[in-house]
Amino acid sequence: MLKMVHRMKEWQKLAVPERDLQLIGTLNGGQSFRWHKRTVEPDEEQWIGVFGSCLWILKQTNTHLFYKVFEAENSNAGKRIKRSPLYYESLLKSYFRLDVDIQKLYHKWSECDPIFKKAAENFYGIRLLKQDPVENLFSFICSQNNNINRITSMVEKLCQFYGKEICEIDNKIYYAFPTVDKLAEPHVESELRSANFGYRAKYITSSAEQIVKFGGTEWFDELETMDYKQAKSKLCQLHGIGAKVADCICLMSLNHLEAIPVDTHVYKIAIENYLPQLKKNKTVTEKVYNDIGDHFRELFGNLAGWAHTILFCADLKKLRTDLNQKITM
Repeated sequence: MLKMVHRMKEWQKLAVPERDLQLIGTLNGGQSFRWHKRTVEPDEEQWIGVFGSCLWILKQTNTHLFYKVFEAENSNAGKRIKRSPLYYESLLKSYFRLDVDIQKLYHKWSECDPIFKKAAENFYGIRLLKQDPVENLFSFICSQNNNINRITSMVEKLCQFYGKEICEIDNKIYYAFPTVDKLAEPHVESELRSANFGYRAKYITSSAEQIVKFGGTEWFDELETMDYKQAKSKLCQLHGIGAKVADCICLMSLNHLEAIPVDTHVYKIAIENYLPQLKKNKTVTEKVYNDIGDHFRELFGNLAGWAHTILFCADLKKLRTDLNQKITM
């Protein structure tokens, strides 16, 4: 096992009511593929996952969010870097966007849309995660024409093959997500093809090479300062990145919260509840895609992508089942 630079043996806590953050809906709703339930006592639900190059274990009560953090040893010029507890607390607050008054948003969206109001009854406290753009982009390349289990497996393979070890918990080694430079190395495509990534292997390596050429992670910083449409257009220049994946990155990583990723779930929500005239379309054309996004933006405003995320979660059968099981426990 790796040495830890910081290991919180005792639970740390933040005063976050469950109405303001619902872990099951936020972590299991298709935003990130690196979280899973941890098997512990039957009456206690814990989540374990990786972000910010740290392993996190989370649990909650009606009034508080509890967390433990594990990080691999880090050093600078031979000196171990020590992190303060406030550093990790800040990471957690940023990741869950805890500075946003979510109940005020829910109230606003419920007033303007009865469909949202009904969805909010059980799907309260759904937070839009603020994710690392590199991890977000390559995870959603893996998501194309894929199911959740296989996406999760592919993302974990990327981390095992090219990410740094963090620690071992519950007889499992956890890894940080690899850097874009690592994914751009010449041997990666053939290795990923051997690992059954299929055509996505080429998308991953080609996009990584382009991002390195554009300036690496600093390029993402530039995209965040652009307006939404310009940032989306730049992302679509990458090999294998279409409108939906570009919108996922804009929404989940670049603070363009008006972005609306339109997949089959969102198309179904739109034609059943908002835009029935679109039923005549056999496929989601560029115009249909944009019409759906524009409708949600007009309805929910400049944070429409967050509202759309809640409606998306409410449409997921698996998530509805998990929530019903939790409610009846």
